[in-house]
Amino acid sequence: MTRQAQLRLLLTIAIAATAIPGAYAQEGPAQSDAARQIFSLTNQDRAAQGLPPLQWSPGLERSAQAHAEIMAQEPELSHDYPGEPDLLARAKQAGVPFQTIAENIAAGWSAEQIDNAWMHSPSHRRNILDPRLNALGVAVVSHGGHLYAVEDFARMVQTLSIQQVEEQVQALLRQDNVNASTPAGPAEQACRIGHGLPQSPTVRAVVRFQTSDLSQLPSAVLQEIHAKNLTRAAVGACAPPAGEDFTTYRVAILFY
Repeated sequence: MTRQAQLRLLLTIAIAATAIPGAYAQEGPAQSDAARQIFSLTNQDRAAQGLPPLQWSPGLERSAQAHAEIMAQEPELSHDYPGEPDLLARAKQAGVPFQTIAENIAAGWSAEQIDNAWMHSPSHRRNILDPRLNALGVAVVSHGGHLYAVEDFARMVQTLSIQQVEEQVQALLRQDNVNASTPAGPAEQACRIGHGLPQSPTVRAVVRFQTSDLSQLPSAVLQEIHAKNLTRAAVGACAPPAGEDFTTYRVAILFY
């Protein structure tokens, strides 16, 4: 999936936002209450469609708060302002490990009005009711009689160590009757170099992949197993390339 497909920065709802000179209010109980109310309303919207609730994410809240504070001072609503980190960067800076991320923004007079407007906007409704998402952070800033609201959604994933990644892939291979107990050293080397076959006459095939989903093996791995009737393997993981925005895992499997 491309960066553009995964990062869905959506159109704002049709609520006029006019900058009013003067400092905006610092976050207080009313703004915090409005954020929690929007969070609750969002989960009510999901429950009405039979979807599981989103979990509150302090990291996504920090990401949303950073944007809401800037948005409250600008003449127009936007997902990106000059000099501001974009949503991907904000989420990374907040320490959020994610596979998918999305954002809703709005200005309005109450939490109920903002939620209602989002639910009547197809793009915003899609975010609220996206079954892939599992986490949400909300921030609200009050300024000039308006509430400036930001919802940052994500599909958050567990951050796994190299060993944990290898163990997960080994377990998936066992489900396809492949014994993956061969020592990981050569496979880890194959992962790091990223190309070619290791210098071993017993290696029949090597498959490298990078994924954000370790709940199943990529189709290329399964095709290799079934096409060559492979039954023994070594699994090696390594760090993904520097600068990756989304949480991904890099793996090499040597088949013997």
